Amino acid sequence: MLRSTLAQQGTPVYSVAWGPDSEKVLYTAGKQLIIKPLQPNAKVLQWKAHDGIILKVDWNSVNDLILSAGEDCKYKVWDSYSRPLYNSQPHEHPITSVAWAPDGELFAVGSFHTLRLCDKTGWSYALEKPNTGSIFNIAWSIDGTQIAGACGNGHVVFAHVVEQHWEWKNFQVTLTKRRAMQVRNVLNDAVDLLEFRDRVIKASLNYAHLVVSTSLQCYVFSTKNWNTPIIFDLKEGTVSLILQAERHFLLVDGSSIYLYSYEGRFISSPKFPGMRTDILNAQTVSLSNDTIAIRDKADEKIIFLFEASTGKPLGDGKFLSHKNEILEIALDQKGLTNDRKIAFIDKNRDLCITSVKRFGKEEQIIKLGTMVHTLAWNDTCNILCGLQDTRFIVWYYPNTVYVDRDILPKTLYEGDASEFSKNPHIVSFVGNQVTIRRADGSLVHINISPYPAILHEYVSSSKWEDAVRLCRFVKEQTMWACLAAMAVANRDMTTAEIAYAAIGEIDKVQYINSIKSLPSKESKMAHILLFSGNIQEAEIVLLQAGLVYQAIQININLYNWERALELAVKYKTHVDTVLAYRQKFLETFGKQETNKRYLHYAEGLQIDWEKIKAKIEMEITKEREQSSSSQSSKSMGLKP
Repeated sequence: MLRSTLAQQGTPVYSVAWGPDSEKVLYTAGKQLIIKPLQPNAKVLQWKAHDGIILKVDWNSVNDLILSAGEDCKYKVWDSYSRPLYNSQPHEHPITSVAWAPDGELFAVGSFHTLRLCDKTGWSYALEKPNTGSIFNIAWSIDGTQIAGACGNGHVVFAHVVEQHWEWKNFQVTLTKRRAMQVRNVLNDAVDLLEFRDRVIKASLNYAHLVVSTSLQCYVFSTKNWNTPIIFDLKEGTVSLILQAERHFLLVDGSSIYLYSYEGRFISSPKFPGMRTDILNAQTVSLSNDTIAIRDKADEKIIFLFEASTGKPLGDGKFLSHKNEILEIALDQKGLTNDRKIAFIDKNRDLCITSVKRFGKEEQIIKLGTMVHTLAWNDTCNILCGLQDTRFIVWYYPNTVYVDRDILPKTLYEGDASEFSKNPHIVSFVGNQVTIRRADGSLVHINISPYPAILHEYVSSSKWEDAVRLCRFVKEQTMWACLAAMAVANRDMTTAEIAYAAIGEIDKVQYINSIKSLPSKESKMAHILLFSGNIQEAEIVLLQAGLVYQAIQININLYNWERALELAVKYKTHVDTVLAYRQKFLETFGKQETNKRYLHYAEGLQIDWEKIKAKIEMEITKEREQSSSSQSSKSMGLKP
């Protein structure tokens, strides 16, 4: 039965492809490509793609990229908004076929006596010259390891993907045959051969472990011992993605997500409504020691967060929601679960960071940078790197945005990235080495300073004196700025004072000094929170400790007049103090009171500054007495 006629035109449709969500269709019209949504009255996207007739198209559901091939002897890669991402050199003959691998990492190109294997960014891995005539169609096996080509001479050509490379520190692993790998240690040139019963489908080398999935089993090798792998059977077989963290690894197959320990023990299997595992890739799934993050495909503004140990939603079960579509996500790898952060790049190419733990209150999403194309967290400490327009940037302590946003620019390293050409991609960030893949497929290695990583290590073990000594030895502003933010985050105000003095932030040194002279522990805590911009939390700390006047005073100091009066009325105290400060404030600017609430409470009230000052003195004395009594009761072994 004919359901509907999508399009009618005067030129033949040589090729057609479904969109990733099956709601759009891509087809050819001479030299033009057309994306037609199935909904009536929806906007049709059309653009001139080639200088010759377009013979073949393909659209991948995982990476949302489009391939086109034409009689102008070129193949091209486009995004779904018709922006060109790659344009090949002209070949000798028309390109007759193109096809994406299922996982969207590779694609194959067929022409006359020509078969080419390319990376998703367009550069070529391999070129074969089989005696086949033109290859008119290419199909990939579901596991992405083999292709079949329909040839002009009546034959079918079969090919297998081999010679894949994986690198980690001093180890290099190569898939030499379909069922064999070679491991080379570049330090001593030792070579190990690994043989498998079935053909290798996916592999990953990281955190001192090599994880290999074959068509039926999963092998886990330790870099310390290549002879005795841990082997377990797979539930479905075709693994499309392997992700590793320090303690465990994640396998994604056609139906589920599985988390295993490096001993081969099954840990958990997270699930969420409408989950489609066939379209997950390394950009939309992230793994750390305690958290799994997955970007939703149905609504790309949402990230689901799961506890790694149980597979249940994290915290109160709320997902993370952003105002724009999210393209790439990455969890930091070190530190405590409560401090876990997730960085992501959205559709506008803004790099944002937010906390993973979500209990009740909405966590703030803070923008770290704009025009960021690719990002990676370090594997040993929470340092983030990214490529921003024509700059290579390292955020030595991204948490600074939660502590003191003013000094964030001082905690960065910036370098020129113009040598990486267009559309580079960060492959890994291991130790103090960042590996970047350029658009032509070549790898570039950048070494960053080793000192910030040492500083992170000292701070995580609370070795503050060693951290200060290190900064004095290195004599770099970025190190002092990082230490200042780390010290405030860990409530070590003595170290913070030294670090802020070293970067010339004298106003902050004076404020820290004033915090030290405060009588009670709660007041100090509240003012440290104020220092980091957490006004509501500071107020809660003071109110819980019964320091109502101090809570009112911080709102007066910040000119939050509404809130100051609200607290005074609620707790029936210091209403006259608030009104007096408000009157003084208005007199300074020569203004009249217009706020109805203030006019209502000021009716018939005479302001006596002597009386108010006496009340304030009493509050401060009371706080001192409370603080000293709680300390003395502690020293006697009593509970205050």
